[in-house]
Amino acid sequence: MKITFDSNACTGHGRCYSLAPEFYRSDDDGYCIDPSGEVPEGLEQAARRGAQNCPESAIEVIED
Repeated sequence: MKITFDSNACTGHGRCYSLAPEFYRSDDDGYCIDPSGEVPEGLEQAARRGAQNCPESAIEVIED
């Protein structure tokens, strides 16, 4: 499973890191820090939860 992230679409609502802090992080301005890449084993549900709740659809989950 992989994640892609569109930093231009992110407006800093913070839902991803509020709902799944074990996977997503924020920068000092409240924007998601780019989580693109392979999702570590055991964090798949958190990655999906954050992506599904992004109001701008800035996060995409790519299932293997």
